[in-house]
Amino acid sequence: MPKVRTRYAPSPTGFPHAGNIRTALFNWLFARSQGGDFILRIEDTDIQRRVEGAVEDILGSLSWLNLLWDEGPYFQSERLSYYQEAARKLVEEGHAYPCYCSPQRLKELREEQVKRREPPGYDRRCRYYSWEERGKFEGTTPVIRFKVPLSGEIQFRDLIYGEVSLKCDTIDDFIILKSDGYPTYHLASVVDDHLMGITHVLRAEEWLSSTPRHLLLYEALGYSPPAFAHLPMILSPDKGKLSKRTGAPGVAELWRKGYLPEAVVNFLALLGWAFDDKTEIFSMDELIARFSLEGVSLNPAVFNLQKLTWMNGLYLRKKSPEEFARLLLSFLDRDLSSSVRRPLDPDYVAQVAPLIQERMRTLGEAAEATSFFFMLEVNFDPSLLKKSLPLLKMQTTLKVALENLELLSSFDTSSLEKLLRPLAESLNLKAGDLFQLLRLALTGRTASPPLFQTMEVLGKERCLHRIERAIMTIEQNVPSL
Repeated sequence: MPKVRTRYAPSPTGFPHAGNIRTALFNWLFARSQGGDFILRIEDTDIQRRVEGAVEDILGSLSWLNLLWDEGPYFQSERLSYYQEAARKLVEEGHAYPCYCSPQRLKELREEQVKRREPPGYDRRCRYYSWEERGKFEGTTPVIRFKVPLSGEIQFRDLIYGEVSLKCDTIDDFIILKSDGYPTYHLASVVDDHLMGITHVLRAEEWLSSTPRHLLLYEALGYSPPAFAHLPMILSPDKGKLSKRTGAPGVAELWRKGYLPEAVVNFLALLGWAFDDKTEIFSMDELIARFSLEGVSLNPAVFNLQKLTWMNGLYLRKKSPEEFARLLLSFLDRDLSSSVRRPLDPDYVAQVAPLIQERMRTLGEAAEATSFFFMLEVNFDPSLLKKSLPLLKMQTTLKVALENLELLSSFDTSSLEKLLRPLAESLNLKAGDLFQLLRLALTGRTASPPLFQTMEVLGKERCLHRIERAIMTIEQNVPSL
């Protein structure tokens, strides 16, 4: 058997969303699982629809996910001579012909076919011109159309969908080379897959109906076709076609929001593939070892961002404290308010990290979750606790707490707990009410990481300062509250 060679061949007509990259992942996994090669090819022949920056986004997305290619990237715009030569050969051997029909004529033809409730398609007018008749169009640059057999059937076996067949009379004579010398997808992909030795074409289900055209081209050019496997559709959460408009994030967007590449790969692998009916978490090595086309489903997969977020949280919790702190530092540096002094202290971030690691779903949430650790001041709003504590009781409680905390020689979690639990009882307060009041004074929030650990990381000086500020705030608001 020849060495397995797969390819990912995106068009830079837009930025790839996560659903598009699923195709790259399946090709990469299949190649790696078979000890084969993964080739990257940029199909950039649609010059009118090229999007600036799309190629860089494609390359960056694959690199971030560690889906590294063995060859390429090849650019079809740099390989036009191969397609033009193939088209010339097809015309010379009678498998294709020049078509001189104007866009206006083709538009009118389609309109007439629609009126007659006929399937739209080219009527083959130019197919039957003699060379003498074609001479009448001298000076006009034609397109080249493939001469589809008028009868018969194309049959092939798809590695996922099984046996597929299509009658030739349902296929019109499709364009393979445009008048500007650029190929259509049909010709370019067939020529390149042959020249690059591609053995398996794994692509989206939407290309299943194009495969008979490609097989006709393979036969006419004398090429041996690869094996085809068409991957199931990916649906949006509302069961429509997945797109950025329907909620499919780009890979770059997932990076910006703080998703981990290994979590994204794990999630994408499960969009249409399963190893069994229960295993959901796979390392990259496990995916390579277990991936097979037999595990690919015929049923559409649904892109569920909530599941990706849940999975990302699992991966974050599996990180070592050192690795999590390193990742956290970069996102905090990017996302914390500009009022926070830079550069951030890595040692201080390493102290903060364990307090939030179990709660994080994405690294993009980190700045909001930890900002009070880095701000000079926090906003103490006593109205948030008015239902549980009268204002004057808050004031008295904070003053007593301040006096006791000032005397504390060791400001660690154990010492703080030994001080504050009995203090709540002496003040005739529930421990939860005291802790909530201190949490609000120290963080500006009613929810935060564990209080004593938070206080230890904030440090004695910062804690005392914030409690003093909270007492001042209450004094300023006594008349109005």
